[in-house]
Amino acid sequence: MKKAVHFGAGNIGRGFIGEILAENQFAIDFVDVNEAIITALQERQSYDIEIAEAGQRHITIQHVNGINNGQHPEAVVEAIRTADLITTAIGPNILPLIAELIAKGIEARCADNNKQAIDVLACENMIGGSQFLYEEVKKYLSQEALTYAQQHVGFPNAAVDRIVPAQSHDDPLFVVVEPFKEWVVETSRMKNPDLKLKGVHYEEDLEPFIERKLFSVNSGHATSAYTGAFYGAKTILEALQNDKVKTNVEAVLAEIRSLLIAKWGFDEAALADYHKVILSRFENPYIVDEVTRVARTPIRKLGFDERFIRPIRELKERHLPYDSLLRTVSFVFKYNDPDDEQSRQLQESLAQKPADQVVAEVTGLKDSALIAEIVSSIEKKA
Repeated sequence: MKKAVHFGAGNIGRGFIGEILAENQFAIDFVDVNEAIITALQERQSYDIEIAEAGQRHITIQHVNGINNGQHPEAVVEAIRTADLITTAIGPNILPLIAELIAKGIEARCADNNKQAIDVLACENMIGGSQFLYEEVKKYLSQEALTYAQQHVGFPNAAVDRIVPAQSHDDPLFVVVEPFKEWVVETSRMKNPDLKLKGVHYEEDLEPFIERKLFSVNSGHATSAYTGAFYGAKTILEALQNDKVKTNVEAVLAEIRSLLIAKWGFDEAALADYHKVILSRFENPYIVDEVTRVARTPIRKLGFDERFIRPIRELKERHLPYDSLLRTVSFVFKYNDPDDEQSRQLQESLAQKPADQVVAEVTGLKDSALIAEIVSSIEKKA
């Protein structure tokens, strides 16, 4: 049986990556610092996921184990030493924190003179996640291990898409996921092209698919949340039952379509169908997705290369409209969740500093005209 080491035993890791790895006959070592989840994985060696659809079928994932990397880092290194595949679903900000462990695992494979190639797939909501991780891993590699990695360890970028809402169950391993799932991996950086997973789509150039996903699903989902919050909705489903919210989401997706078609040449009808599927996923009645979950960390989501500002910048460069995205950005700046640290920080900054200064600091924009447009949009009543 093939072996995978997966960093991140949270809902995405268990409910998405774990399911596909199990379908491909992998035994999985989940690596995490959540003691309750890791202990349960060690004791039970299996868990169930529920598909959020009519019938709510259950799937049992077997041949799993857990490693607490905080308590037993040496066990993680040993698992990597003999693994066939390494994956992550741990959050972009956490990738640098696991880089040293991955580097030690590569050092161990190098010491064994293991010529079996292996790929490391960072399955995160970011562009170039695996290559970002590789740059972090390289900081900890000896020259010998770096040479070995260049020959035998691939870091192909990946794009992943599945909605896994925030949830709480008596069983710490049980997780509910939507039926839809998409995982795309770039082939050009693979070191082990013979190991391809059933249920995963492989493309030589991943960037168009990453941007299609990030600018469609992430931008659309966040638009539903921030617009919904502005109009008082508590869940994404409730938000999209408001005509004003749904109209804004549809308008944002239309602007995204114009960018993706202009930039990558996507077929307009196929892309429109893709966006209809996305909206239907957001409106899944079997998923209760809190607005506060989707809208959390607004400062990060207003970043220069993130889901709103980057499409706006690129639409402006192409002289294409971005009015609905601009309006949505104003909702992000107005978003006020006392339980979210970044939301509190953003509101405090707006109360203490000129709006144009805050917009420039948060978005990283230097285009004064665009900054002025955002400020004008923020200052509008609705």
